[in-house]
Amino acid sequence: MAHGFGKNTTADQVLSGKDLSGKTMIVTGANTGIGFEAARSFALKGAHVIFACRNMEIGKDAITRVKAEFADAKGDAMPLDLASFESIRAFASNLKAPKIDALICNAGVIHNDYRETEDGFEMTVGVCHVGHFLLTSLLMPKLKTAALGEGTRVIMVASESHRQPAKLNFDKFPLSKDNYAFMTAYGQAKLCNVLFANELNHRYAGEGITACSLHPGTMITTGIARNTMIGTIAMKLLSPFTKNPEQGAATTVYCAAYADMGDIGGVYFSDCKPKKMTKEAASPDTAKRLWDMSEEWCGEFGAS
Repeated sequence: MAHGFGKNTTADQVLSGKDLSGKTMIVTGANTGIGFEAARSFALKGAHVIFACRNMEIGKDAITRVKAEFADAKGDAMPLDLASFESIRAFASNLKAPKIDALICNAGVIHNDYRETEDGFEMTVGVCHVGHFLLTSLLMPKLKTAALGEGTRVIMVASESHRQPAKLNFDKFPLSKDNYAFMTAYGQAKLCNVLFANELNHRYAGEGITACSLHPGTMITTGIARNTMIGTIAMKLLSPFTKNPEQGAATTVYCAAYADMGDIGGVYFSDCKPKKMTKEAASPDTAKRLWDMSEEWCGEFGAS
C-alpha cells in the first residue's frame, strides 16, 4: 500500500496516470466542495460520472465547468434529495446506467436547529445515513452487475466526528426535538457511515462489492456547514490552515479508484492511509443492529 500520498495530496495527483474509461461512478453531493472535486477527477480520467445533486441548476453548472476543462468528459446531472424517500426512489428508477462501478456517498448536512426529512427522520442522520442506506439498497442490482466483472466499491465519506458519541445510544437515535444537539447529531450520522460501510462489506464482499469509509479532512471549505452560523464562521476562520477541496477529495478518489480492492474492505481511511476507527465503529453487533433498524425503516420502500 506504499504510495507516498499524504494530507497535502490532491485528487488529481492520486489519479495521475489512471484510465477510468468504461467506469460508471455516482457521486452524491457532486455539485460543490469535495464531492465536485472527486467527480471532476473521475471525469477527467474518462469515467462516466453521475452528479447526484439536490439542486439541478447547480449540478448542471458543475458538469459545464468540468467540460470546459475537458471537452470529452462524460457526465450527467440527476436530481437526488436524500431527505426524500420519493426522490431517492425516483433517482434509482430513472438511472439508465446498466452497472455502477463505484458509489460515492458524499453528501451531508448539519443544522443548528432540529429539522426532519420528508419521512420524519432527524435531518442530519436522515440525509447522511438513512438516505444513503436506501439509495445503496435500491441500487444493489446495478452494483451486483458491476461486481460480476472487476468488482464494485461503495465509499462512505464519514469523519473523525464518528468518535463522538463514543457509543450509539439506540434509545436516543435519531435525536428528537427535545434532546437535539447539532454536533451530537452529526457525530451519530458519521458513526453510522462507518458502521454501514463495515456491515455492507461484511455482507457483500464475497459477491464482489467492497465498502469502506473515510475522513476527508477537518473543517474543509465545503457547503456542509452552510446551515449553521457557528460552522460557517469556523470554516472561514480555519480555511487557511486546513485542506482545500482538492486535497479533501484525495482520500475519496484513492479509495474509489486507486487502492486495490482487497486493501480497502471494511477499513477506515484518512490522508489516503488506513486509520484506526473507534471500538464502537468496529463493533459487529452495533453494525448489525443499525443495519436491521435501517432496513426496517426503509423496507416498505423496496430496500429490503
